Amino acid sequence: MALTRDQLIELARANAKASLNPSVAYSFGGEKLSAEALNKTFIKELNELGSTPQDFRENKNLIYTLMEVGLTEVLPQKVLQAYGQFADVRTFAQGTKPVYKVRISEASKKRAKQFVTRVGLAGRYEVFKLDGYSLEVPTAAYGGAARIEWEELLDGRMTMNDYYSLVLEGMDEAVYREIAKALEALINNVPALQKSVQTTFSETEMDKLLQIADSYGGKSTIYCTFEFAATMLPAASANWSDAMKDEIWNNGYFAVYKGHRVIILPQSFEENLGMTATYADKVIDPSLAYIIPTGAEKPVKVAFEGTAQVKSFDNRDWSTEIQTYQKLGVATYMVNPGICIYQNTTLKKYIGTK
Repeated sequence: MALTRDQLIELARANAKASLNPSVAYSFGGEKLSAEALNKTFIKELNELGSTPQDFRENKNLIYTLMEVGLTEVLPQKVLQAYGQFADVRTFAQGTKPVYKVRISEASKKRAKQFVTRVGLAGRYEVFKLDGYSLEVPTAAYGGAARIEWEELLDGRMTMNDYYSLVLEGMDEAVYREIAKALEALINNVPALQKSVQTTFSETEMDKLLQIADSYGGKSTIYCTFEFAATMLPAASANWSDAMKDEIWNNGYFAVYKGHRVIILPQSFEENLGMTATYADKVIDPSLAYIIPTGAEKPVKVAFEGTAQVKSFDNRDWSTEIQTYQKLGVATYMVNPGICIYQNTTLKKYIGTK
């Protein structure tokens, strides 16, 4: 029995959630289905709606709605999974100005500590301001387009699920690139005492930064690429325990550095500019490690506005151009004065010969 429009939308939403956490069973149609089963069902239904050019023409508005539902559900959650520990990711309604409320800044907390002193009864008290404020993140449309040839649909060489997967991957990559730019901008706003620029990894320099960040609330967390984490090795390797040696062999880095968690940022590469290129640019600068105090205000703000939009245009050669966009904004704010940055300039933002 064919699924109704509402059932297909429910399936698209359930499949999107399942793609984020494949180990959990999800409810659809009164049943508990695995992520794999949901995905197979969704692909089957999506491809049937556009199995022939005639079916695609008849069902394209419904197909686009299913794509919009999936993209709207998945994109913010994928970003949250990858960067949620230092990025505040939120979704705002269409037409709503994305505003983040910062109730009490770290600076206020530090001043509050300084003004808590012993006083006499009915004495005069020093007054300080809890300077909560609002941060606005401007949004813009990010999107892309793909061209589907009529003959590709006829021959079955291109399916609607193929397009959906490509769009999801491309939009995901666009968000990551914006976050990478925002992260790199942080180094220009960090006080000189809270950053260290070296040509190698130095335990002494890293320990100094950790001490500063820890003073803002418990053990801080180190965020970096695998490439940087692999350099964070204690100098006295002769004193390593067998467990330490096993961890390096199995993982390539220490997941905990002197009591501080090390979170690996996902790395990818910019598209190569031609077959003769001898290098490829990395999205995340591997030379930078971000040390962020535990429980502090997150420095990166990612705002999704409204839902994903999908629309198509028919060309004179019978091909179809499908366009997709999502409004989003990425910004960094130094609302947390305890952030520290270590830079190892030996690690380059490209691979190959430039």
